[in-house]
Amino acid sequence: MAAADLSVILPRVLIVSRRSVRKNKFVDFVGEYHLDLIVSYGAVPVIVPRVTGVHMLLDSFEPIHGVLLCEGEDIDPSHYEADASNLSPEELEEIRRLHASDTAIDREKDAIELGLAKLCLERNIPYLGICRGSQILNVACGGTLYQDIGKELSKNVGQQPHERVVHMDYDNYDGHRHPVRIVDATPLHQWFNHSLYDADKEIWVNSYHHQGVKKLAQRFVPMAFAPDGLVEAFYDPDAYNPDDGKFIMGLQFHPERMRKPDSDEFDYPGCPFAYKEFAKAVLAYQKKLNSMTSVPKLDVEMEKKRKIIVRSFSLARNLYDGGCGDDSELEAGAEFLEGVERAAGDAAEADGGDGEECVVLLGETETERGEGEAGEERDREDVGGAAVGSHGVLPHDGADML
Repeated sequence: MAAADLSVILPRVLIVSRRSVRKNKFVDFVGEYHLDLIVSYGAVPVIVPRVTGVHMLLDSFEPIHGVLLCEGEDIDPSHYEADASNLSPEELEEIRRLHASDTAIDREKDAIELGLAKLCLERNIPYLGICRGSQILNVACGGTLYQDIGKELSKNVGQQPHERVVHMDYDNYDGHRHPVRIVDATPLHQWFNHSLYDADKEIWVNSYHHQGVKKLAQRFVPMAFAPDGLVEAFYDPDAYNPDDGKFIMGLQFHPERMRKPDSDEFDYPGCPFAYKEFAKAVLAYQKKLNSMTSVPKLDVEMEKKRKIIVRSFSLARNLYDGGCGDDSELEAGAEFLEGVERAAGDAAEADGGDGEECVVLLGETETERGEGEAGEERDREDVGGAAVGSHGVLPHDGADML
């Protein structure tokens, strides 16, 4: 795509679809709330279909201004330290039975999303991970997951009854909530600040997961904890500045679905802020990307200087190629030629180029040579009064022409 085209397209946010079965066929989908919020804040969602081989074609989705990953099955345990869970074969079988809709591993989706997450980390592309998307982000950075919170977390920390949390309730999918404590001086605290009425600084979030962060990757800082100690939100403080196009964050809960019953009103005013700030970063990233790929134009004054250098170079080459009366004149002509070539490179560099264009133009065409031979009077004025003798132009000071 040409650089000029980048400035006229809207910022693009890639979202990977989730596969399901309908009428005995696979269908791909993305939740409408994600799409609505991305559009409402000024970006365009581009759905990456979960199709075999797409992970090899991610370049075809360029330019990428942001990535939002959300929802899906469990991540293949081979991508993190699954052996450290100490779960017995019987426990693993029970987990597969209790969470049959989530434990069917989708390796192609894993490959696509891990590829996109690593691309964002390498190029500082804004990234928002919701639920599974937060787990993908943590794994991509070297973190690990609980294969099953119910089996592992309570066993590891010896929870008291009041600390036990239900993170998945299939019978009350949208209505189920549990509290999380928000950490001070984090983006989440800023977004929900007006809803933190008590000293516990808690909000109630929805919860649709049986896995979660076990070891948080080193680069991340927690933003919220459940009562059982599970990290429910995190971000990279060194990669968070939406105004400057920086945003790397994971939320285990779904703020886009935290809405009052039979209403589109959010539970808290801060719920849509993750999407709002993410979209702000996406727009800022697009502007930065466009500025890096745009080609500056010559202003009038610089173009005038370029033409003077072109004509002067032509006259100097006539001197150098045509021969002089003695060695001193040849040396003077050579020095002048080298000075003009340096000046041409400097002018091109100031214009934002690499000097190659000026080298091509300087004195190489018959048109420019003609200007040197047939228009000596005009050229005398342009080069600031260079002396013209029987053998061509003899410069008294190369600086005068610039």
